[in-house]
Amino acid sequence: MKETPEEVINQYLENQRAFFLTNKTKDIRFRLEQLNKLKKAILDNRKKIEDALWTDLHKSPEESYLTEISVVTQEIDNHLKHLKKWAKPKKVSTPKHILPSSSRIIFEPLGVALIVAPWNYPFQLLINSLVGSISSGGCAILKPSSDAPVIAKVMEDMIRNNFASAYITVVQGGRKTNTILFKQRFDVIFFTGSPKVGKVVMKAASEHLTPVVLELGGKSPCIVDADANINIAAKRIAWGKMINAGQTCIAPDYLFAHKSIKDELLDKIEETIREMYGDDIKESRFYPRIVNERAINRLEELLTQGRTHSGGEIDKNERFIAPTILDDVKENDLVMQDEIFGPILPVMTFEHLDEAISYINKNEKPLAFYYFGRNRKAKEVLAKTTSGGACINDTLMHIANHNLPFGGVGNSGMGKYHGHDSFLAFSNQRAIVNTPTWIDLPLKYAPFKHFKLIKKIL
Repeated sequence: MKETPEEVINQYLENQRAFFLTNKTKDIRFRLEQLNKLKKAILDNRKKIEDALWTDLHKSPEESYLTEISVVTQEIDNHLKHLKKWAKPKKVSTPKHILPSSSRIIFEPLGVALIVAPWNYPFQLLINSLVGSISSGGCAILKPSSDAPVIAKVMEDMIRNNFASAYITVVQGGRKTNTILFKQRFDVIFFTGSPKVGKVVMKAASEHLTPVVLELGGKSPCIVDADANINIAAKRIAWGKMINAGQTCIAPDYLFAHKSIKDELLDKIEETIREMYGDDIKESRFYPRIVNERAINRLEELLTQGRTHSGGEIDKNERFIAPTILDDVKENDLVMQDEIFGPILPVMTFEHLDEAISYINKNEKPLAFYYFGRNRKAKEVLAKTTSGGACINDTLMHIANHNLPFGGVGNSGMGKYHGHDSFLAFSNQRAIVNTPTWIDLPLKYAPFKHFKLIKKIL
């Protein structure tokens, strides 16, 4: 994919800054119209989107709809329903020492946003973020991943055919284009990707003191305790790990299984995978592919770790790696160092819950956390750990509730979005105090003649 020249990017930025200053994007009716236009564009291009995701990642139309298209259309519907309420100035109480002033918060757009998305959910993660920018009243330059080129071009065409480039536009390219973009002064940068690149983004943004939302990843742990429902745990772990062939930022990255149930659990996970994809998984139209050869080679090296319980097959020509369970993995193994981002599930064993908790806490804070067991123990586990989000007796499903904020903590990211939090992510909460002129109390002025009274009031 060709890189976008710097002069083109500069022109887009200049045009968007000028358009933003017309204040047209701040009008609520305009925002609602654009959200409706975006939804219609998605529905009109649904077949093209599904075909592109099949080409880039071998995603079935069903998976594409469930994990990409419907996520965005539901987000749009949520904003259409609540935007007027969210954008309305919010009255707040005023302390007695500044009465008779009144206080409120007004929500104004930050301005021109840069939204950079990865390749694993290339449609959802680019367009879902755009919903927040439109809703807040801003402009946006969108940068899809060059590793999913077919859907990147579909999105570019969809945006170009429905929105003026001075309002929303797409730029294409790889690392060179990213470097040019990160040098520019934006009003907010919304980046989804790896912690490694997130650090580059944050460093570049600091040159202009640009606020950032970083949606990163990491090694999200999954604990299955002795008293868990094994059949349910196996089914939900297999689903959460193997959707998109494990190329999901909140996939359970590794499994901590209680010694007493580990063997049964792993056999059940293997059985569930066969039930979902069939005995010949490579022939299943529901099982996606690894994004490119570079990723295949990286994952192949991880398959040498531990003991292969099931899976392990690779077909590089097909970009296929079978769902693989690695048992007897050790803490210092390569597969336990970085986020896997593939259909490989390493397994460690524990006898006492504190062993698993201690391991999790000595590593970077994860984006997601999964615990299978009784609710009483779940409360203890949550109290002793931290993560961006979590599920009890399930995986991934916290992302499906737009009333919950989604985002990381520490190494797994900063800032939240989805629903109201998406509106807030692209907004400035401006604090306003309105003081009348019919009275002017002398207490605050030098030489502070009534200082004793002031101290009593404060």
